[in-house]
Amino acid sequence: MLWLQIPLRPPKSMHMTRRNILIHPDPRLKKVCAPVAEVTDDIRKLADDMLETMYDAPGIGLAAPQVGVTSRMFVMDCVKDEESSAQPMVLINPEVIWESDARSVYDEGCLSIPDQYADVERPAEVKVRWLGLDGKTVEESFSELWATCVQHEIDHLDGTLFIDHLKPLKRQMITRKMVKLKKELARDRA
Repeated sequence: MLWLQIPLRPPKSMHMTRRNILIHPDPRLKKVCAPVAEVTDDIRKLADDMLETMYDAPGIGLAAPQVGVTSRMFVMDCVKDEESSAQPMVLINPEVIWESDARSVYDEGCLSIPDQYADVERPAEVKVRWLGLDGKTVEESFSELWATCVQHEIDHLDGTLFIDHLKPLKRQMITRKMVKLKKELARDRA
C-alpha cells in the first residue's frame, strides 16, 4: 500500500497544470512509448505538469502514458518522511543498464489502477541511464522503494502494468473492478 498512502509535498513552480490520469483498461496504457527526440520547453512543461499531478494524486511515480502522452519519460519522488525535502526526479528515455540478482517484493499499486495492490517481485537494485531536463545523460543506482518505483514506471513506458506481473485470475479480477469503477465515474460525470 505504498503508492497512494505516502504524504507528499509538491515542488514550488508557477507554470504547472494538473492533468487527468488514465484509468485501466485504456488502450493508451498498453502502448510502447516512443523515445523523446529532444528535451524541449514542451517536455519541461510536461514534466512540471506530471510532477504536480503525481503529488496531487498523491503518488510516488507517474509515467507519461498515464496522462495520455506516449513519450518515454516519467517522474518520481519516493521520499516518505514529511520532515525530509522532496526529491522530484524526471527521467527521459530511461533504460535499466544493470540489475541485481537479489530480488525484493513490494506491495505495489498504481495511480491508473486506484485502490488495488498486489505483491510484485523485481530486482532489488538497478542501475538506470536517462536524460535529464538539461539534455545531459545521467546514470544512477537505485535500491529499495526507489528501485521498485523506477522499474514500475519503466514498465509503463513499455506498455506493461503491475498487474501484468500477477497470475491471470488476480489480473482479471482487478481489471473487472476497474471496468466497474470507470462506469461509475462516467455515470457521475453525466
